Amino acid sequence: MEGSHPLFLWGILFSLLILSAFFSGSETSMMSLNPYRLRHQRKKSAGARRAAKLLAMPDRLIGLILVGNNAVNILAAIIANMLAIHYVGEAAAPWVATATLTILVLVFSEVTPKTIAAQNPEWFAFKASHILKPLLQLLTPLIWSINRLTNTFIGLLGFDPNKDRDDSLDSEELKSLVDLSGHKLSDSNQGMLRAILDLDNMTVEDIMIPRNEVTGLDLEENIDVLMEKIISCEYTRQPVYSGDINNIIGIFHVRKANHLLRADTITHKAIKRFADEAYFIPESTKLTTQLLNFKKMRSRFAIVVDEYGEVQGLVTLEDILEEIVGDFTTNEADRIEEVMAQNDGSFLIDGTATIREINKATQWDLPLNGPKTMNGLVLEQLESIPDGNVSFTLNQFKFETVEINGTRVKKVAATCLKPITSESSI
Repeated sequence: MEGSHPLFLWGILFSLLILSAFFSGSETSMMSLNPYRLRHQRKKSAGARRAAKLLAMPDRLIGLILVGNNAVNILAAIIANMLAIHYVGEAAAPWVATATLTILVLVFSEVTPKTIAAQNPEWFAFKASHILKPLLQLLTPLIWSINRLTNTFIGLLGFDPNKDRDDSLDSEELKSLVDLSGHKLSDSNQGMLRAILDLDNMTVEDIMIPRNEVTGLDLEENIDVLMEKIISCEYTRQPVYSGDINNIIGIFHVRKANHLLRADTITHKAIKRFADEAYFIPESTKLTTQLLNFKKMRSRFAIVVDEYGEVQGLVTLEDILEEIVGDFTTNEADRIEEVMAQNDGSFLIDGTATIREINKATQWDLPLNGPKTMNGLVLEQLESIPDGNVSFTLNQFKFETVEINGTRVKKVAATCLKPITSESSI
């Protein structure tokens, strides 16, 4: 090619630059493909199927692209040097060729194609697969030999050349994915997806109705009192116990009240006979596990006990579903009364309000791995039952007791000392 015409050499050089751009863009687009979207697109796109097959052998694909890119870049350097000799002579040719080719490769064969490929990975990769697939079949022996050498060298460096990339996502990464897809999901769907992912980090203890709020039927009470509780109760199920809530005999469903009312005489024995068997669960049970257990047991109501068998509260299927879709059985007015916003920016919080509900109502991030209620949080921080109203700070939050009744803190005024940002409220 020493006597070749400069125009011919320029034609070869620009052809090599185009090939270099193709390989550079192919590498970026293939490595930028979303594996989950690609898995979905394989059903309707031949380009997606070709790209998926190529990515199934990443070492061969990368080997092919790098062999092609390096080969055309080296050949382009030779052609550029020949052109430089023709125009500036042998002495200055290497410097002129290097400077000129570096600019041409960077602009036309690296930055431009890689930027386009990064912005449009599917369009670039699916079209490039038309060429890459037959090229890989043609150069398989060469690529195989190069991969054998590189895998040996990788092993000598202490890495496993056969290790597969783990594309699976944990729950936190899935939450980030849901957040990033917010513009394609409605707020309600996005919220439910996040709530479902949160279930794995929550136990029944986090959402149960605590023992002191449980209303039930004590068989040691007068039968008239029991019937009044059955008729006026707002819940469909009530635990039946004798003397102490720890002595639970069964669960009475409101629909059984018709059977009682049809009887000539209503007795404690009759209430006990119509009670269903109680279903007990440990307080450490994950919500995801309990949701499946409710389905398996065909039950909607469970008594929560601690490690000593003491009753701690109760949980229902509706309580778990509310964590996903939001409140649909709780009286909204009652919930608002637990956390009431004040004119000065603070909140007046009931001592029985759960930390999780407080965070929902205020968009705060109070710790969830400690006490479950505001009363418990105050007592844990003070490490004693206060004789009078006191105040303390926790992280960026200030708390001041407003009403104390015996061993319980009934009302607390809480203020966030720092503005809540959108990131902290997520």
